[in-house]
Amino acid sequence: MGAVADAGGEFAVKLGKKEVVAAALSMQEHWLPLSNLDLLLPPLDVGVFFCYTNPTTTASQRLEYGSMVGILKAALGQALVSYYALAGEVIQNSVGEPELLCNNRGVDFTEAFAEVELRHLNLYNPDETIEGKLVPTKKRGVLAVQATELKCGGIVVACTFDHRIADAYSANMFLVFWADKARSAAPISLPPSFNRSLLNPRRPLCINASLDSMYLPVSALPPPPKQKQKADEACETTTSRDDDCVVSRMYYVTAAELSKLQQRAYSNGSKRSKLESFSAFLWKMVAESSSGASNDDDKRMSRMGIVVDGRCRLMSQRMDDEPTPVASYFGNVLSIPFGEKRTTEVMEKPLSWVAEAVHEFVQRAATREHFLDLIDWVEEHRPVPAVARIYCKSGSAEEEEEGSTAFVVSSGQRFPVTEMDFGWGKPALGSYHFPWGGEAGYVMPMPSPLSNGDWVVYLHLARSQVAFIESHAPTVFRPLTPRYLNLL
Repeated sequence: MGAVADAGGEFAVKLGKKEVVAAALSMQEHWLPLSNLDLLLPPLDVGVFFCYTNPTTTASQRLEYGSMVGILKAALGQALVSYYALAGEVIQNSVGEPELLCNNRGVDFTEAFAEVELRHLNLYNPDETIEGKLVPTKKRGVLAVQATELKCGGIVVACTFDHRIADAYSANMFLVFWADKARSAAPISLPPSFNRSLLNPRRPLCINASLDSMYLPVSALPPPPKQKQKADEACETTTSRDDDCVVSRMYYVTAAELSKLQQRAYSNGSKRSKLESFSAFLWKMVAESSSGASNDDDKRMSRMGIVVDGRCRLMSQRMDDEPTPVASYFGNVLSIPFGEKRTTEVMEKPLSWVAEAVHEFVQRAATREHFLDLIDWVEEHRPVPAVARIYCKSGSAEEEEEGSTAFVVSSGQRFPVTEMDFGWGKPALGSYHFPWGGEAGYVMPMPSPLSNGDWVVYLHLARSQVAFIESHAPTVFRPLTPRYLNLL
């Protein structure tokens, strides 16, 4: 083993062999442009990890760590033949826009050993146990992988990928295919599509001015809010503002609690989805957490965005009556509509009213026309990059009021945790890990690996907001523990 990583927390991670895994079959080097929807993403890396128990306790065949790593690497090389974009690298073109060079540079693969047993991992606090330890830091390329052997003989398989190249839907396609390749040599059933013409702008462009309220060119970003400047200055000389620091936490929400929230969100014959009901409840919690943060409560705003996948909206017939293969499209097909309300309004109104507001702003973006408009809007502003307003905690107000809140919910209900069997069983836990660095918080609910209707929720919010949620909704947000995952 090599040098000891900066462990922090309660256990050390020793980094071992590092290798670049390239596609098993090389292809001609070529450039792949990013689509207009890819260009809406800032340079962000997304992590995902899967925890497996010692295979000797779950299967009759004994597998050592070295054998598992060999299987992972061989399957990765095979998977990269179809998913060649993940073996390339992002390079700026002459106008400063990112493009993907498909040159089969490969994927950085790191082997590691953690001085901890799976049952002792503090899964509730991924800042302590996952970040910088079990999820790799991507230094080059599009994708990085780390396979960490645990003291108990278990293994954590983790990836970090460039969000500009793949959204969660695309990453899920790759992850499942990688696991399939590890178990079988069967050919791919639905190859990924890198056909950028599926997301070409219309000619002539049709610009919808309403999108100015959802996205803005980075050149139009307002200066940092005055209170943030003061906070940054204070943080340089004191650590007394720990409550303002953003932290990551993981919870589970039972199916029974989700049903209760859905019942509370029901109003006037309108049934809201579990995601809408959960998001509305969380919106109220985050808004209430800011109560008393400002002397001028009436000016404080609370914003919540929900990520909308455009694939099913764009799968309808094109003008030439030919169906589009958007279902297998690899890239970003996302929009982030958001609601903006007075904080006092979100706090005081019933959950059903907030859920109705959530439903309304999501529905406005859940159309084919919205995504076609968004593609054209980006084209109109190129080559100046643009970004979602909610990512920057930016709404209609000219200046952010102290105590205003913003966060984004991204549904991970398609997260294929039960399909990630590399040949030594299903994972005891799988989750995305996305401390994204934006001004807004980030929340992703995913299916529980127990397949019982529960959710596992990754939450990335201010420490003070987390403390409020835990104290006011302890029956909804229950800390994720090894006992819940049947590891004890």
